[in-house]
Order: sequence, then structure tokens, then C-alpha cells
Amino acid sequence: MIVVDSSVWIDFFNGVSSPEVERLDRTIGKDLIVVGDLVLTEVLQGFRSDADFNAARSALLAFDVVPMLGLELAIRTSENYRTLRARGVTVRKTIDMIIGTFCIERELPLLFSDRDFQPLVDHLGLVVA
Repeated sequence: MIVVDSSVWIDFFNGVSSPEVERLDRTIGKDLIVVGDLVLTEVLQGFRSDADFNAARSALLAFDVVPMLGLELAIRTSENYRTLRARGVTVRKTIDMIIGTFCIERELPLLFSDRDFQPLVDHLGLVVA
């Protein structure tokens, strides 16, 4: 089971060739893919046409969609952010901290191409899918 970040889904839907998109292509239909509600939001908000939006929505809703934040994870995310900041690392996007913390706490690997996740790999134990 893996979580796929919006950075990979966006490239996937835009037809971008990358190692991460190739990994996603190999994973679909073979492994369980989890789509976080925050990832769903990030991906779908980028579509300009209704047809593309609806096609992507249908495709993503075929996977397990899970909530990524609640009270415990909100607190744990802030603790992780503070831990990184104390080490001199600032993650630019709070949503990436939430997604990364979700994966760490649920012990799920994350497939991503966004460099903001690398400090979570290096310092907090996020596993790369």
C-alpha cells in the first residue's frame, strides 16, 4: 500500500514522463494506492476544463480516499515541523508536512517528486515508495 502525492498525480494527468510517474504506472492495478483527501483537493483544483476535472475525479475516486488530518495528526504535524525547524530546515508548504506526517504515522511509503518531502525522509523517517 502506498500514498501518492499530488506532485506525481499532476504529472501523471499532464502526461509528464518521470521516474515517479513510471512507478505510479507500474503500481496501478498491482498495489493498493491511497489517495489522501488533501491530495485529492490539490490535484482536482488544478483542472481548467470540466471534462478533465470530471475524468480525473472519477479516476481518483476509484482508489481508497482517506482523511489525512485530525486532532492527533495536527499536533504531530506541528511537532514534526518544529523538529525540522530546530535542525535548520523549513518546509515551505504546511500541506506537505501534513501529508508527510500522515505517511510517517501510518507507516505508509509516499511516492513524490516534490523536494519539500526530502527533509522528512532525511530527518523524520518518511519512507519513499
